[in-house]
Amino acid sequence: MPDQPSEPSAIAQRIQRAIGTISSGYLLLFLFSVFIVGILFWGAFNTAMEETNNMEFCITCHEMKENVYQEYRHTIHYSNRTGVRATCPDCHVPREWGHKLLRKIQATNELMHKLLGSIDTPEKFQAKRLELANHVWQTMKNTDSRECRNCHDFTAMDMSRQQSRSRTIHSLSQQRGKTCIDCHKGIAHQLPEDYQPYRGGNDEDHDYYSAQKVPCQRCHADMPAQNDEDWD
Repeated sequence: MPDQPSEPSAIAQRIQRAIGTISSGYLLLFLFSVFIVGILFWGAFNTAMEETNNMEFCITCHEMKENVYQEYRHTIHYSNRTGVRATCPDCHVPREWGHKLLRKIQATNELMHKLLGSIDTPEKFQAKRLELANHVWQTMKNTDSRECRNCHDFTAMDMSRQQSRSRTIHSLSQQRGKTCIDCHKGIAHQLPEDYQPYRGGNDEDHDYYSAQKVPCQRCHADMPAQNDEDWD
């Protein structure tokens, strides 16, 4: 008869069990370490996100503190009768975590220009102001004025308490798919000198209001209640 394979000795079995126990212990230790490191990293990451997401941080660079911040201090977003203040991140940083992370990544470009000194003097800032403003306005346009709507929303507006011009434009803007930044530029910072402000009264608007038969005095309070003026 062929030789039968010998069974492992008791000692060998104990060694194998010990190795298995040690391996399992190291695996559990490794997984626990990864878990702890993950918590520490996540906490540190979120702390950094929050520390760089307040007005005090935004105005640590003199380009902002000496220019747009000084203008902002004289607007209703900074000081008003209700004491509700909209700060830099309220208008320029999304609240949703994914959008906020993307905005922080994009901000690395601003850090590069800080190092390059692209707008480190008032003269440089004014020369690039329209370009910078157009970039911010287009971003807001692309997001349907997402940050504005964190505080202002058509569904929360009591339009009966608004002036005739505002009530008219707000109600018709909803029908036309307009967004806040289409009309509300220059409310927290001065408009660039070479920019022609849009106040809901260009040719496109007049054509639309004419088709809707909106009386002129709804927006132009100085016009008589009854008039025969041709919109064209």
